[in-house]
Amino acid sequence: MSLNFWLTLKPIIEILILAFIFYKILVFFQGTRAFQVLKGMTYLLVVFLVSQLLGLATLNWLLTKFFAIWILALVVIFQQEIKQGLARLGQGNLFNISLEESEVAAIIDELVDAVFILSDKKTGVLIAIEREAKLKTYIESGIMIDGLVSGELIQTIFKHDSPMHDGGVVVRGNRIVAASCLFPLSENQHLSKIIGTRHRAALGLTEQTDALALLVSEETGDISVACDGKFIPVTGPERLQNILKDLLMAHPAQEDK
Repeated sequence: MSLNFWLTLKPIIEILILAFIFYKILVFFQGTRAFQVLKGMTYLLVVFLVSQLLGLATLNWLLTKFFAIWILALVVIFQQEIKQGLARLGQGNLFNISLEESEVAAIIDELVDAVFILSDKKTGVLIAIEREAKLKTYIESGIMIDGLVSGELIQTIFKHDSPMHDGGVVVRGNRIVAASCLFPLSENQHLSKIIGTRHRAALGLTEQTDALALLVSEETGDISVACDGKFIPVTGPERLQNILKDLLMAHPAQEDK
């Protein structure tokens, strides 16, 4: 490989590597307030790479100094998003407990039946379903139950006169591990002011972990699923079953160590 050929190829390789890394960073922060800022930084990065290729020394120098300052600024401004993202990198096994597909389907049926019965009564519900990320911290904030998932147990927990109806329930595998658990509230500044604490807690939990959250609004009885910091509307039992099957049966479950 001649020296001239390498000098021509080198900046192209650098551009491809940097473009790939920046694309992964954008995907990493998608759905957060950092995403729009990083989109703007993408355009500046393109200009920076073009200036390198064309040998525009002054523009290249200015952009180099700019990026050096903004890297530090972004770490400070978006430390919460960075912390949330890094918390997801070491997550364990899907659905944590080894279950047959038929068992998962039976759990989904119990959840769907309970949620729609409580929806008809306009009873507020918040159920977190643990997947890869351990929810130990949130479990410890609640009341330990360790009972098999059943529609009757869920309805009992969320009755208005139950001491456990406030907060959320955590489901791990085929068991309801704890109730009355406290989840982190979403820090998304773009949420509507009318969204209540239960919905903010569902979003907050799914922003910081890969858990799913089932919700019933106490005001309207509307049902929704929260996943990755976003709401998925539910229009009927079949729709909810399909959502949960898609999200919980996507990969083979592995044994929890």
